[in-house]
Amino acid sequence: MLCEQCQNEFPENELINHAGKKVCEDCQVEALSVPKTCNPMAVRSARNTRESLGQKGTAGLLPIQEKIYEYIKNGEKVTKVKTAQAFNLSPKEMETHFAVLRHCELARAYKEGTEIYLTTFKEE
Repeated sequence: MLCEQCQNEFPENELINHAGKKVCEDCQVEALSVPKTCNPMAVRSARNTRESLGQKGTAGLLPIQEKIYEYIKNGEKVTKVKTAQAFNLSPKEMETHFAVLRHCELARAYKEGTEIYLTTFKEE
């Protein structure tokens, strides 16, 4: 049978019913392990870890996360959708990278009217 998420072939007894879909174990784990952007404990953990490692600014980020940060920092009225398109990322990938930037207190979102925009955490 095919996993309804990744479309890879698996024996039927290895697929798991998750959210009404038959998925493989890897897809189920991925679905359950999405980082939450607004997570005070993750922010605290990131702050403590970065301080203990002497990391400031973009130190310790993945190259794509550094690029996203620079894009947000240098852009005007940047949205998650626009940023994801600029880096050819899926919405889920964008959310994961943005969560890291938020936990590191480098980027945040704000609402203006009905639109949500991204900006740096602290205006420089």
